[in-house]
Amino acid sequence: MKILIHLIVSTIAILIATYIVPGVTIGLQSAIVLAVVLGIINIFIKPAVKLITLPLTILTLGLFSLVINALFIILASHIVPGFVVAGFWTACLFSIVLSLINAFFGLFQD
Repeated sequence: MKILIHLIVSTIAILIATYIVPGVTIGLQSAIVLAVVLGIINIFIKPAVKLITLPLTILTLGLFSLVINALFIILASHIVPGFVVAGFWTACLFSIVLSLINAFFGLFQD
């Protein structure tokens, strides 16, 4: 049940972030698929990439994490049909807005 609630919350967060950030387009079905794809990326790929890029992340005082998140958004846009991101900076802004919205929704979850 928790997974289903997390999927719904992530989908809503994606739709809100898409509305806020210009240059990102997505439909409802694609938002559901994107929530699943981003969850899979965050579980399997992100820890390895974070570990590999740890020295660069420390050197940039954590700012390189924004680059990693933007690259994962671009990767997801290539995987999910119907999800279009205009460019790198749009993906970076989208990832920041999505993180803020998810953090806000996280305040209300158990």
